[in-house]
Amino acid sequence: MKGILLLNGVPYAGQINADDAYVVCCDGAYEWAKGKVRIDKNVGDYDSLPYVPEPPPSKVYPNEKDFTDGELAMNALFEKGVDTIEIYGGGGGREDHFLGNLHLLYLAYTRDVIARLITETSVIFTGSGKVKLKGAKGATFSLLPFGGPVHIISSTGCKYAYPKMIGYGECRGISNVVESDQACVEIDEDDCALIIVNRGKV
Repeated sequence: MKGILLLNGVPYAGQINADDAYVVCCDGAYEWAKGKVRIDKNVGDYDSLPYVPEPPPSKVYPNEKDFTDGELAMNALFEKGVDTIEIYGGGGGREDHFLGNLHLLYLAYTRDVIARLITETSVIFTGSGKVKLKGAKGATFSLLPFGGPVHIISSTGCKYAYPKMIGYGECRGISNVVESDQACVEIDEDDCALIIVNRGKV
């Protein structure tokens, strides 16, 4: 089952396919998402929205709480039993929130849920094992360690070869190019990489 998470960052202007998906909207994201995509559940403390959204939230959380609205919404998707998540509206805005949104990808990774943060300019996801970059020929992409060093077993169909290891804090995985429809990077199963595929020319 696919889940869709709508966040209160830069509004997503493209189309969102919610067919057969469970859609959770966070707080102020309702302003850009209403009428654009069906919303099954609204979640948040509603410090960014001056009215009650539809459908009404089952609970309004306090402003001072231990979890962000995005984390609460992600947990709602986990409870629903989704196995993939698409995140929209998670880019731009406050830098601390954007970094937190990247960590939502890691949270999904720890639950064996495939999650992608989709913006107008990029698709961001975490990966380990064999990461296939299908349909991205010609795109610029970057691979960064996430949570620790990344050990790279092999890479094919990429303009630049990767070193055997990229240490946490190193930027050597930035700005590679997909040169084949069958491009693939194989990462040690115990490691986690953050992968950013740029949409269009960069």
